[in-house]
This record gives sequence, C-alpha cells and structure tokens, in this order.
Amino acid sequence: MSPITPQNIARHEIIGLNVKVVKTTNKQLGRLAGKVVDETRNTLILFNGAKNTIVPKDIASFDFYLPSGEVVRIEGKKLVGRAEDRVKMKVRNWR
Repeated sequence: MSPITPQNIARHEIIGLNVKVVKTTNKQLGRLAGKVVDETRNTLILFNGAKNTIVPKDIASFDFYLPSGEVVRIEGKKLVGRAEDRVKMKVRNWR
C-alpha cells in the first residue's frame, strides 16, 4: 500500500493515526484527542490513554496527524462509510 499523504488520506486506512476533534455539534466531544483504534461505518473509536470514546463521523471535523508530521483536516461526512468501501471510492474534494 502507498504511504499515507494529505492527498490520499480519505482513501487510506486511518486506524492507528492520532486525531483531534476540532469541530462538532456535540459540545461533549469538542477538543477530544486520541488514537483511532477502530472504525465503523458511522463512527471512529478513539483511545485517549485512559478510555475509548465513540465519535460519530457525520457531526465532526477531524485533524489527522500523519506519520510524516503533517496535519490534515477532514470533514467527518467525507469519511462516512465502511473503511473497506471507502478505499475503493473516487474522492474528488475531500476537504
């Protein structure tokens, strides 16, 4: 698999990446940060060192921290769908 870049992150595996919730309609999830430990069709499961937290994709925007040190902001609505299906999709405008 190709290395993860800002251009291919929407079609790449995101489990294992560090992430921060930067915008959400649920105030309890604001400023939440952690590592993506699992992903379902509609949620990301983040581990912050103490507990797992489920974050709905469609109500949040995320900053993903890539291994290269880059930070990529993605609207959660662009990530809705099963991971195995998302890697097959054509993504025109992922931001």
